[in-house]
Amino acid sequence: MTKFAIIDRMIHPGIVAIIRSDSSEQILGAAEALCEGGVIAMEVTMTTPGALQVIHEVAHRFGNKILIGAGSVLDQETCRAAILAGSEFIVTPTTRREVIMMCNRYGKAIASGVYTPTEALSAHEAGADFVKIFPADQLGPQYIKNILAPMPFLQIMPTGGVTVATVDAFIKAGSVALGVGSSLVNKEILKNRDWKKLSETAAAFVAAIQKARA
Repeated sequence: MTKFAIIDRMIHPGIVAIIRSDSSEQILGAAEALCEGGVIAMEVTMTTPGALQVIHEVAHRFGNKILIGAGSVLDQETCRAAILAGSEFIVTPTTRREVIMMCNRYGKAIASGVYTPTEALSAHEAGADFVKIFPADQLGPQYIKNILAPMPFLQIMPTGGVTVATVDAFIKAGSVALGVGSSLVNKEILKNRDWKKLSETAAAFVAAIQKARA
């Protein structure tokens, strides 16, 4: 898949599901449920036991049906391992130039974690495709609007505390995609394997982002 295609699939529909799990066994079921709800991009955090194997299994089982990525990536070695396992995009909690360079070398998308305007510009200039405003619930939609005023070229993906109720404000502030964690995929859903509820919640997020963009 080309980098352009990866970025396009992250932006449309614009929800990147973040899965943090204590067990890798639950993730395949969650992936299918998310896809049925219309969320096709999902990020498996590297804090998940056996994360690389999970990424490989999802990529092998679902192919292009699901866009699989790795999150909580802190160094270039982990980045390369995740890409070789099948990750089409990488997400970092902080700005790591060496990780950005590794993604560009392999033609994969990178969402670089930032908090300040200086970090946002530095990540963009280093070659990041998205700047991941994190934690978004601490900064809010107005912060994103303020950053975009002098730097409208940034592709912002707020992450951390994004809910169905805040989708509208974040999109209207100028975000191109949203990283969504526990308000979409929480430990209770994973533990109970409540895939029906997960699909319904995913569909609600997709509907909210479509309405906000209309």
